[in-house]
Amino acid sequence: MKEFIGGETAAITADACDKSPTICRATDIPPALARLSAPPAARLPVNRCNLPAEALASLAFQLAPVPLEVDGVLPLHAPLFERLSLVDDATDRARIFMQYMTAHFLLDDPPALGLTGSARVDRSRLDYLRLLRGWLFDSEGREGAVLKSWVESRFGLLTAFHHGPLGEADDPARTAFEHERAAGLYGTGALEAQVDLLYAYTQHELARRDPGRSHLTLYRGLNGRDALPELARLPDGCTVVVLNNLSSFSASQERADEFGDRVLACEVPLPKVLAFSRLLPGRLQGEDEYLVIGGVAAVRRVD
Repeated sequence: MKEFIGGETAAITADACDKSPTICRATDIPPALARLSAPPAARLPVNRCNLPAEALASLAFQLAPVPLEVDGVLPLHAPLFERLSLVDDATDRARIFMQYMTAHFLLDDPPALGLTGSARVDRSRLDYLRLLRGWLFDSEGREGAVLKSWVESRFGLLTAFHHGPLGEADDPARTAFEHERAAGLYGTGALEAQVDLLYAYTQHELARRDPGRSHLTLYRGLNGRDALPELARLPDGCTVVVLNNLSSFSASQERADEFGDRVLACEVPLPKVLAFSRLLPGRLQGEDEYLVIGGVAAVRRVD
């Protein structure tokens, strides 16, 4: 099978995902279908990573993913990843990562983050850990708005759903979303930069824990109101949909079934995983939950 990105043709070799389940059984995907991406109105013209939004949000990316890097993160934190590369135990790596986050972002020094005795609100404790816990508790909350806005900034994919569908720039629902994310970021210590490093660490961990793997089989429960925009159907029965710019998936089909009256399975490219509940042992709660960056994806109903 061939993949088409921006008119260029590249062969998909057996090695590309030889440890991954089959994404789809279609053997002849037309170029126009492979190029399907999130609608132009759902993408920003610029982002802060190594691929434009149109490419990373395409079906072709799901079929043949490449690493994604947020601009400047790996060079800035090279000493951390050099040290992590020498550590074999995942729990030890997590400890080193959290210690580095605390030291680099001064997370244990509120005055250094600008907290004073006259401050009306103490936002110094809203760090990457509380952001993740807030998402795992309620992805439609303020922490969810902050994480979705981070995806907008770094990957150029606009939020389509938060408490409900978000319309154009002048839509009251989008305005409310922008106010919520601004309130979430107000008075915090480089919170988006913390998420930058969290994403880079997640990618490092996924590669270390299962070398050579390109995709994870993940599941999402949906209710009627959660219908995803459908773009096409593949010959094997898979449906091509547009995911929100950040969504929760589970590694457990049974767990996903608790959150909807139907369950979809998706082969998620590892570069689309922002974080997961077992990333930092003992610090996050969740039932094998994964935060997945959106775009176009082929999914199949499994319930």
